Amino acid sequence: MATTAELFEEPFVADEYIERLVWRTPGGGSRGGSEAFDPKRLLEEFVNHIQELQIMDERIQRKVEKLEQQCQKEAKEFAKKVQELQKSNQVAFQHFQELDEHISYVATKVCHLGDQLEGVNTPRQRAVEAQKLMKYFNEFLDGELKSDVFTNSEKIKEAADIIQKLHLIAQELPFDRFSEVKSKIASKYHDLECQLIQEFTSAQRRGEISRMREVAAVLLHFKGYSHCVDVYIKQCQEGAYLRNDIFEDAAILCQRVNKQVGDIFSNPETVLAKLIQNVFEIKLQSFVKDQLEECRKSDAEQYLKNLYDIYTRTTNLSSKLMEFNLGTDKQTFLSKLIKSIFISYLENYIEVETGYLKSRSAMILQRYYDSKNHQKRSIGTGGIQDLKERIRQRTNLPLGLSIDTHGETFLSQEVVVNLLQETKQAFERCHRLSDPSDLPRNAFRIFTILVEFLCIEHIDYALETGLAGIPSSDSRNANLYFLDVVQQANTIFHLFDKQFNDHLMPLISSSPKLSECLQKKKEIIEQMEMKLDTGIDRTLNCMIGQMKHILAAEQKKTDFKPEDENNVLIQYTNACVKVCAYVRKQVEKIKNSMDGKNVDTVLMELGVRFHRLIYEHLQQYSYSCMGGMLAICDVAEYRKCAKDFKIPLVLQLFDTLHALCNLLVVAPDNLKQVCSGEQLANLDKNILHSFVQLRADYRSARLARHFS
Repeated sequence: MATTAELFEEPFVADEYIERLVWRTPGGGSRGGSEAFDPKRLLEEFVNHIQELQIMDERIQRKVEKLEQQCQKEAKEFAKKVQELQKSNQVAFQHFQELDEHISYVATKVCHLGDQLEGVNTPRQRAVEAQKLMKYFNEFLDGELKSDVFTNSEKIKEAADIIQKLHLIAQELPFDRFSEVKSKIASKYHDLECQLIQEFTSAQRRGEISRMREVAAVLLHFKGYSHCVDVYIKQCQEGAYLRNDIFEDAAILCQRVNKQVGDIFSNPETVLAKLIQNVFEIKLQSFVKDQLEECRKSDAEQYLKNLYDIYTRTTNLSSKLMEFNLGTDKQTFLSKLIKSIFISYLENYIEVETGYLKSRSAMILQRYYDSKNHQKRSIGTGGIQDLKERIRQRTNLPLGLSIDTHGETFLSQEVVVNLLQETKQAFERCHRLSDPSDLPRNAFRIFTILVEFLCIEHIDYALETGLAGIPSSDSRNANLYFLDVVQQANTIFHLFDKQFNDHLMPLISSSPKLSECLQKKKEIIEQMEMKLDTGIDRTLNCMIGQMKHILAAEQKKTDFKPEDENNVLIQYTNACVKVCAYVRKQVEKIKNSMDGKNVDTVLMELGVRFHRLIYEHLQQYSYSCMGGMLAICDVAEYRKCAKDFKIPLVLQLFDTLHALCNLLVVAPDNLKQVCSGEQLANLDKNILHSFVQLRADYRSARLARHFS
């Protein structure tokens, strides 16, 4: 294998290099097997190859030494060349500094010479200018204008410049000596001004922006410049209001003018602001007056809707105009324009709002009561009637008939939705139309109207009517519809609370009115809860009264002490069946009428009263052995009914009652053991004794000895 430097280029791996050398040496590799392997030849090849490598190393070393010598030589030559260049650069820099000083000297001389020339030329130009003005002034003095600048219509620009200067000069002249010439100059000034404005008008109609810019620049120094702006604004609006939406037309007009006004006038922001002021004070103000004045006194609803709609669209237009350059304080400028249009309408807005809301709310309620053929009456307003009602509530004495409402709750979700919708719209208008400082106070006034008509005139009236319609607890087959009133009142109050949070709170959240509104809401809630609690309590009393009637009518003494105990079929009594059916019906009604913890609270109260009724009812009878079994079956059925309450306390009470009933049938010898059982051990001994006394064999079996 020929040895060259290329074999050692990176990446170089010594092991691979040796393998290739062995593989190419005859007898050195594994070709031909072990017999073909010739170590001597391989050794000889290695020795020869090492010699070749040594020769190649010497050759490369000589080459490296040669290159190093050459590199050192070139480095010395390069260093020498750099030194020469540095010297040349220093010489050039010195020449540059000398040249710069010379140029500065010449420039100073030129500037000085220019100043001297200007000092000579400026007075000369002024003198020439003054000479020309004196010449033109003489023409006015002579009464005959001969100069071409005044007779040639194409030189109106030059004439305008001259007459403007002459007009200023004429102002300084005494009137008694130069009254005639001053009059002629003023007349010419006026004529040229009119011509320029006419030229501007014609150029605007032709759409020649460049000509308009030229004329506007000339007129800038004339008194009639503002009239030129007025003409421009007037012509811009010709044909601009073609749609039915004046606000959209105004926005498009201002966008169009904003694009071109900078190409015509030197003060575009002032011109655009004047255009916007013209649009607001003439077009919009006229539109607002037409839309509002007609219905202001005749139709409050339409007036408020129109006012809200127009004011909203005006503020939206103002927001669009904020994008334009109208000067430094465009926010204040636009706010003043809006205020100037609506101030007469916003001053008494809240009076119109509250007046309309009251009349509208009263109408909604009256329309509802008329549809029910109901005449609202005062309930519980004091005097003898109020005293009778209080005594009837506390004693259940029949001091007069309750109000028969025929099952009508006098609550309507449709009415409530209408009232809340009207109030919601009032809150929205209040937010938009009220001054920020008056907003919380105005919102509170609207809230008090909502409270008056929704909470007091509707909900509270329905609760009062419902309370008056609850029969006494000893009434038979009473229609207990007050739970329907509770259900609807809860639903309505949720809607009221939602509107309070969604629409009123954002308007008063950062003002002292917040605490006032929360306090008023709290008072309303407490007042309604008190009446709801009273009504529910009396309704529960009526339910218990109905159960008493059922038990009194259906339960017979022979149920628990039959004449023939051998023919008694062990099952619950008819009275138990009817009471349980009634209770289940009332439990279902309570669950449908209330929500949350209120259901558990009312069911617990009903369950406790139900248990007390059954407990006292069972105390009225004497029990034989079979009668005691029937009583146990009845109580088991009552306990099954109590499970529907899903109240642990109620179920526990009936479990205990069931255990007490076992005392009616247990063998006398086992009585003491049963009394000390798990369920009865904690009961008072008198309670246990009272139940044992109900047994028919109490005396004969001498059961009293177990409690002595």
